[in-house]
Amino acid sequence: MSDSNLSALSSLGTAQEVSANNIANMNTDDFKSSSVVLETGPNDQGVFVAAINESTNAGPIVNGVEGSNADVGTEMVDMMTTSRAFSANATFIRASEEMTGHILNMIG
Repeated sequence: MSDSNLSALSSLGTAQEVSANNIANMNTDDFKSSSVVLETGPNDQGVFVAAINESTNAGPIVNGVEGSNADVGTEMVDMMTTSRAFSANATFIRASEEMTGHILNMIG
């Protein structure tokens, strides 16, 4: 199993949580959406959360109250992209464990 893939799963999980929070609060007055910045780990190994940034963009003004600046379309695209990356890393981990099992069966 690869530590790189495990760190990616953790980081991608954080990205999904941030997007889910943005969607959950899209009808909350004055809510500012956040975004996750991912970066490659040391020696180009793994993926880590470099920052979680809150948007400074203003939301729409409705009846004198600033609304949320979260955009459901952007969030859904981000969640689909993150989901695909999560799935690819999980598939790699599963294949790695299966290969290790086959090797152990051949030895023992």
